[in-house]
Amino acid sequence: MRERIAQAALRAGRSPQEITLLVVSKGQLPQRLWPLYHAGQRLFGENRVQELLAKKPHLPSDVVWHLIGTLQTNKVKAVLPHIALLHSLDRESLLVEIEKRATQPLPCLIEVKIAQEGTKHGVPPDQLEKLVERVLASPAVVLRGLMGMASFTDDKAQIRREFRLLYGWYRRLAERYPEAPIDTLSMGMSSDFEMAIEEGSTLVRIGSAVFAEAD
Repeated sequence: MRERIAQAALRAGRSPQEITLLVVSKGQLPQRLWPLYHAGQRLFGENRVQELLAKKPHLPSDVVWHLIGTLQTNKVKAVLPHIALLHSLDRESLLVEIEKRATQPLPCLIEVKIAQEGTKHGVPPDQLEKLVERVLASPAVVLRGLMGMASFTDDKAQIRREFRLLYGWYRRLAERYPEAPIDTLSMGMSSDFEMAIEEGSTLVRIGSAVFAEAD
């Protein structure tokens, strides 16, 4: 997997060191994560709060956890102490709840809806700027960048268009707010991570492809 990531980076004229691999452990038993841990992987992501909280005690304390799925406001208090990065800040009501519960600033990514499917989450692009300004003004969170999911389609040109849109917003964000530590573009999963890297992703979220290799 790291070789495929490296090759995609090199094709885009980028250094492989620019790309972070987040292993998505959704649906995997803790023992499936141990071989990856022993191979040096420390960064894992979960979609659901309950699964993250159940899995975390079974792995060493130096494992770093990200929450990548939609976060319900009633789960904020439970998960805040356990995650290093929230990928799915997508609405002001969630930010308000984090502000109530946070004891220290939470690093986060704003999730932007770039896909065509109505089932995909994220802030609509025309509301992104308003949410960005609200997030940057909040002492409860630290904006680190953007996250997005491309459409589930065989149309590679469409996927690339969506990734390019997100990369464009990410670059403009970093340029407009140079004082903010904006350094993360979470883009690309098992089916499209190579295209995502070629289009500017700095973090890929890969689950099934990693565990298929392990098998």
